[in-house]
Amino acid sequence: MSTWQDLVTASLIGTERAVVPAVRIPGCPGLADAAGSAPADPAEELLGRAALLTAARRAGRVPDHAEPLPAAGPDPRPAVGQAAGRRLARMLGGEHLGLLDEWLTAAVARGLRPPAQLLPALLDLGRRTKPADAELRRLVVAAGGSRARWLADLNPDWAFVAETPRQASPRDEAWRLGDAGQRRGYLAALADEPLLEAALDDRADDVRRWAASWLATLPGSALGQRMAGRALRCLRIERGIRGTRLVVSPPAGSDAGMRRDGIAPGPAAGRSQLADRARLMLEVVARTPLRTWTDAFAMEPATIVTVRSGDWAPVLYTGWTRAAIAQRDQAWMTALIVEAVTGRPPGSPAENEALSQLARRADPALGALGSPDALAEPEPGSPPAIRDAIRVLRFRYDMSKELDVDDSSG
Repeated sequence: MSTWQDLVTASLIGTERAVVPAVRIPGCPGLADAAGSAPADPAEELLGRAALLTAARRAGRVPDHAEPLPAAGPDPRPAVGQAAGRRLARMLGGEHLGLLDEWLTAAVARGLRPPAQLLPALLDLGRRTKPADAELRRLVVAAGGSRARWLADLNPDWAFVAETPRQASPRDEAWRLGDAGQRRGYLAALADEPLLEAALDDRADDVRRWAASWLATLPGSALGQRMAGRALRCLRIERGIRGTRLVVSPPAGSDAGMRRDGIAPGPAAGRSQLADRARLMLEVVARTPLRTWTDAFAMEPATIVTVRSGDWAPVLYTGWTRAAIAQRDQAWMTALIVEAVTGRPPGSPAENEALSQLARRADPALGALGSPDALAEPEPGSPPAIRDAIRVLRFRYDMSKELDVDDSSG
């Protein structure tokens, strides 16, 4: 029987130089006779035979004997409701895809599973995810449950489902001899302060930076105390007849202690001294425990973020945002969002990105955010960053409520 490739070859060479191959289909001799009585024009003949073979290939063939597929294991979890399922489908279609990990985390926490018809799309997303993003893959597998494992056994493209990341003790040889990526993974899995403090002297720069970042999130860590001491030397509150303001005295440079705590000096060329000092100030604020400010200033976060700071406002806003997200401080996140929406709007790319991250991390049902209508609809001239933030907060609020309704209704 002539194959599809035979027809492709003839079309590439040209019917003036190649004979149009016959199309014969086993079990259908009448079709072969019909192909032999095709028009005299070779080009039309080739196209007709290609159409005939296409129809035959689409129609399939008489199947051989096949063993039945094994049944999927039971999954006692109820499926999410229709509203939550529709939202998941929208997200898989590209709408706020960056919030998928939050949807999956919430569903798993509530003991719910995604609609079965969306599992292939979820698994395909997990397949396309970079192996370094192990958390999203883990969530896909956890949410998919036994049905995801059953599907993965039938499709080698979803082999990642069967792969479980190895978690080893840093006392293993792999800790001593492994590459920087392996050591970062162990640090993240253990979050042990003595180990992280020792890793500040690791031979790899990125391991030292990673350890410093993790230590900054641990309450009461020695690094946090060192950062608080630096921060209070750089930022003070001044109350006078002209009102209250924040006075900034940025670090003059990055000393050995700052470098060990993850604050490296900036590039020597192409930056002004003021720009480098602003960067150092931002890094100090971002790694300082937020309680430092509420204790020192005797103010709540919602008040602190409104205090005037002049040209340093973008630096402080961005630094406080990074600290609030790293330390998972909802009061600070809410205060920073409200200040951006109702007070001084973000004016720099760094502030816009900070607000975008806050909208994806803050609890949309907490405090001053409270409900979809807690934040007024932005005015037509509002910056795009504010409109996008409110849109994301409302999307997340509705997403959470849909899962809560599904959970309570069983």
